[in-house]
Amino acid sequence: MYKIGDRVVYPMQGAGTIIDKETKELLGMKQEFFILQMPIANIRISIPVDQMDKIGIRPVMSHEDGERVMDILRQDSTKMAENWSQRYRENLENLKTGDPFEMADVVRNLQIRDMEKGLSTSEKKMLNKTKKMLISELIIVGSLSVEEAGEMIDEAITLDEDVAPEGGAEEE
Repeated sequence: MYKIGDRVVYPMQGAGTIIDKETKELLGMKQEFFILQMPIANIRISIPVDQMDKIGIRPVMSHEDGERVMDILRQDSTKMAENWSQRYRENLENLKTGDPFEMADVVRNLQIRDMEKGLSTSEKKMLNKTKKMLISELIIVGSLSVEEAGEMIDEAITLDEDVAPEGGAEEE
C-alpha cells in the first residue's frame, strides 16, 4: 500500500510524489484519493486509492534501474516497422506497460529515427511525451533538474560525431 511521501510512476503520465490523501464525495459516495505532485509542469493529479493497482501505479525505478535505462539509451536502435502508424501502435502498447526500460527503448528508437529520417507529427508528439515521462522519473531517482535529465537523455542517444556515416566521409 502506498503512503504520503512515496515516489511513484503513473503510466502514460510520468513520475511524481504522493503529497496528500483526501476524501472526496463523488455521486453521493465518499472515496479516498492520493494527490500526486508531478515535477514537470508542476501539476497535481488525484488518483483513487482503490484504483492504484488497476491503473498500474508503480514505485519509481531504483538508481540501478536508472543506470540500466541510460545503458538502453546508448544502444543502437532496434528494428521497427516501416509504416509509421504500425510503429506508433507498437510503441503505444510498449508505453502502456509503464515499464521504464520500454520507455527508454521507445525514446531511443524514435530519437534516432527522427535524426536519420524524420518522424510523423504523431510520432514526434509521442517522442516528446515519452521523453517527459522518462525525465520525470530520472528527476526523482537522480535528484536532477529537468534540464539535467533532458541533457543526460540527449547525450546518451546522440550519434557519435567522430564516426563517419555509412559509406561517407567524416563530417566537419
